[in-house]
Amino acid sequence: MSTAAVQRSPEHAHIEALVRDNLPGSPIYAFLLSPIRIIEATSGRVVARLPLTEKHMNSKGGLHGSVSATIVDWMGGMAIASKDLRRKTGVSVDLHVSYQNSASDGDEIEIEGLVEKLGSSLAFTRVTVRKVIEGKAGPIIVTGTHTKFVKV
Repeated sequence: MSTAAVQRSPEHAHIEALVRDNLPGSPIYAFLLSPIRIIEATSGRVVARLPLTEKHMNSKGGLHGSVSATIVDWMGGMAIASKDLRRKTGVSVDLHVSYQNSASDGDEIEIEGLVEKLGSSLAFTRVTVRKVIEGKAGPIIVTGTHTKFVKV
């Protein structure tokens, strides 16, 4: 068995660099998304995992809706960045979030972002957040769509 390091795709390396370089500069993303881990990235698709803590919870002990919306916002941008290795992902035009289940302090979530269409002025993304159970993506917690105005 080889002990060589796992080779990451150019998209994976790009997204990891964006997280490393840009997350600290955004107070809300730094607060809510540290310590996010990029699991996979290909052109137009990013998968990340995030352990949840009390800072992610609402007063009832479940994942806060505003945190879910922030995750959809952030991941939509990461999916766009993975499509063509851009550093700037535009500005939000529209964001929809559907809350389907919950997660608690101590749970881990898996976040998948997909670019459905990247045009010359608009990008359309879809984000799915799942609870991780026994190391695998389980039930859907949140789905969202995020449209951004982009410059190509």
